[in-house]
Amino acid sequence: MNIQIFGKTKCFDTKKAERFFKERHVKVQSVDLPSKGLSRRELESVISGVGGIENLVNPKDQDYALFQHLLPDAQFEMLLETPEMLRTPIVRNGKKATVGEASATWKKWIDEEQAK
Repeated sequence: MNIQIFGKTKCFDTKKAERFFKERHVKVQSVDLPSKGLSRRELESVISGVGGIENLVNPKDQDYALFQHLLPDAQFEMLLETPEMLRTPIVRNGKKATVGEASATWKKWIDEEQAK
């Protein structure tokens, strides 16, 4: 199991995700989203894992109205340049991904891994 948590240091849900995996003794790679961002490939993988770019964007972000009026390619580039717009945490497990608190899905991932 290869878990990556992309989040913000002051985000309650990011801390909750990190605690969830730590309590279950699952190693994670934590990435500070505002300073490191996502690579082009990571963002593509997350978008396909969560069912579309619209599921990633925080509707409370100050640039959300502008984001909605852009074409899909421009939206993608905007997210690469301003990762602060992304909802957190983004949790990746290979090609699977979740956005926000998703402990039921994370538990399922762990159960599937233990069943192997």
